Amino acid sequence: MALYEHVFLARQDLAQAQVDALAETATKIIEENNGKVVKTETWGLRSLAYKIAKNRKAHYVLLDIDAPAGVVAELERQTAINEDVIRYMTVKVDAHEQGPSVMMRKGERDGRRGRGDRESGREGGREGGREDRPRRDADSE
Repeated sequence: MALYEHVFLARQDLAQAQVDALAETATKIIEENNGKVVKTETWGLRSLAYKIAKNRKAHYVLLDIDAPAGVVAELERQTAINEDVIRYMTVKVDAHEQGPSVMMRKGERDGRRGRGDRESGREGGREGGREDRPRRDADSE
């Protein structure tokens, strides 16, 4: 069987319980078709780079899948029908990542960094950065 990573983005107005139900539905589809979900991660409500279907944020969910190719086709078919899912992507991988994904480790790293800055007494601004330069407006030219 092949290994896949399936990430989907759910609408921002859904409750966490509804997002978990979507992940459970995807897991059920995979298991009914002789596949297996190795790992499920919920990355939480995150900002999008641009609006998608009037949503500025979305709930991100990752599923690590070990399944035949036909399972992915069925999963994507049913995901596309679901109006609560605004985007999805499935990628074939050589091996699943052991432990937490990069997105989960990023949150831990940011938490440590923020705590260290407060303890050392440093402020969050950059020295010599854009904040120090006078602002030019397009209207003043």
